Amino acid sequence: MNADFEAIGKTFVQHYYAVFDDKEKRESVAGMYHPTEAMLTFEGQQFQGFEAIKEKMKLIPLDNMMRQLTTIDCQPTIDGGVLVNVVGQLKNHSEHDKVMGFTQTFILKPGNNSFFVHHDIFRLALHNC
Repeated sequence: MNADFEAIGKTFVQHYYAVFDDKEKRESVAGMYHPTEAMLTFEGQQFQGFEAIKEKMKLIPLDNMMRQLTTIDCQPTIDGGVLVNVVGQLKNHSEHDKVMGFTQTFILKPGNNSFFVHHDIFRLALHNC
C-alpha cells in the first residue's frame, strides 16, 4: 500500500478540477487517464480509452458552473493505487439556479513515476421530489 495515499489523492483532485473547470483545457484532462484501459462512467454512460473519454470531455455541459468541494476521502489500494471519493456542489453562475450535489470516484493507478486514472464515476446527486 502507498503510505502517501492521502496527499496523492488530494493533490490529484486539485489538479484535475483546475484543468477540468477551464473550458479551454478541459479536453486535455483525458491525458490523465490510462490510454486504453481507463473507464469513465458519466451519469450512467460508459466510455473506455483515451479517445472515447476525450470526445466525452468535449461534450460535458458544465461550462458556466462553479464547483465547491465538500469532502475528499482517500484510501490506499492493495496494488499501490489510490481510491478517491469526492463530494461537492455545482452551481450555475446565475443566482437563480439551484445548487446540484455531485459525487465523483476515481481509482488512480501508479505508472511511469506518476499516477493515472484507471476508473472514474461521476454522478449528480439528484433526487425525485
